[in-house]
Amino acid sequence: MLEQQRTLKEPVSISGVGLHTGNKSTITFKPAPPNTGYWFKRIDVEGEPMIKADISHVIDISRGTTIGDGTIEVHTVEHVLAALAGMMIDNVIMELDANEPPVMDGSALPFVHAFKQAGIIEQDSPRDYFVVEKTIAYTDEKKGIDIVVFPSDEFRITFMVDYENPVLGKKYTSMYSLEDEFETEFAPARTFCFLSEVEMLHREGLIQGGSLDNAIVIIDREIHNEELENLKKMLGFSEDIELGTEGILNKIDLRFKNEMVRHKTLDLIGDLALLGVPMKAHIIAARSGHAANVELVKLIRKEWEKMQISSKYSADGKSRDIVLDSQALMKILPHRYPFLLVDRIIDLVPRERVVGIKNVTINEPFFQGHFPDHPIMPGVLILEAMAQVGGILLLNAAERPEDKLVYFTGLDKVKFRKPVRPGDQIRFELELLKFRRSICKMAGKALVNGDLVCEAELSAAVVDR
Repeated sequence: MLEQQRTLKEPVSISGVGLHTGNKSTITFKPAPPNTGYWFKRIDVEGEPMIKADISHVIDISRGTTIGDGTIEVHTVEHVLAALAGMMIDNVIMELDANEPPVMDGSALPFVHAFKQAGIIEQDSPRDYFVVEKTIAYTDEKKGIDIVVFPSDEFRITFMVDYENPVLGKKYTSMYSLEDEFETEFAPARTFCFLSEVEMLHREGLIQGGSLDNAIVIIDREIHNEELENLKKMLGFSEDIELGTEGILNKIDLRFKNEMVRHKTLDLIGDLALLGVPMKAHIIAARSGHAANVELVKLIRKEWEKMQISSKYSADGKSRDIVLDSQALMKILPHRYPFLLVDRIIDLVPRERVVGIKNVTINEPFFQGHFPDHPIMPGVLILEAMAQVGGILLLNAAERPEDKLVYFTGLDKVKFRKPVRPGDQIRFELELLKFRRSICKMAGKALVNGDLVCEAELSAAVVDR
């Protein structure tokens, strides 16, 4: 597995038409410095704005993956990204003179050939892998989609499809080595659709650049010669369309017996590139498509961000049970003895929820006066501990949390259910309800042995330290 980041030796361009928009386009791949990632630059737009190929920028997943930021969009990015990720290229600026990269022959192979023509070079910076340490799963029961990500020392994919069509039927493929197999076994796999979808997709304004030269069309219903003529006119084909004997229009030969499922794997690799970091994991996918792929990447991103936070602030960054220990907390929170009331953070989903632990011992200074003969943790300190846990969630929703402070501005719906005594361990669970600019609101619960002891809604502002 490569350990150094890679980019192109020199720029290289490739031209064609966009699959869905039908727009003529040229994409130029340019070398980029280490840690740049993948960026699209729309040189056809005033100011030549750029947009990062990132999961947070996905705005549409209908028959492809589209990214946008409110000012520019780039359609059908998955084949280009799959080619970059598959060839293990980390840093590239892609200049595009239209809103969609060229589809070429419907596979990633033309892009791979362009990269090899330009040359691929290593950079003086190590590759930062996301090493999956626990199982991550996405399921859509209605569509019968299941994707599971398992820990692995290499990036692997096993993909299965199950179509009610004799040409496809049940097919599967496995990729054990991206470095050894991508270029020859998966990059050549072309995009496909069913004949019954063609007219619908065309009516919806899609596949405007589609042809039998860049897509495999699978016959999944009876069709007569008159309909073939109508289809030819609708799609603007100059040549005759023939019914193939193998269930594919125009008798197109498949490059692999399971070419369709290999292309689904290609799409998955492209969508996973939106994570922004290469992975070491084994992904098993059943009947997945772009929508499910994107949801999976969102789940993976949360785990990766959690790991990034843990490794940044923790001494070893290796504990699977603790996200932030007491030493890490002191790097983020301004509180110190006797007012640091959090011992550890055991779960953190950035911008969503956080779980923290406070071990209550008889040595707590407040027990000296509250009360000497009947020690009970003051309710106001339970709320303070809850607020400190919430502060971790808010600070990690902001950039450079070590330079920020959280000022709590209000408490609502406060209820104390049971007393907290020496020897108890309080589990604080907080969920972010609203976060706009620097103002936010959270719902918090405090539990001891699974019993609710306190609950509240907390309002706060994030300010510069």
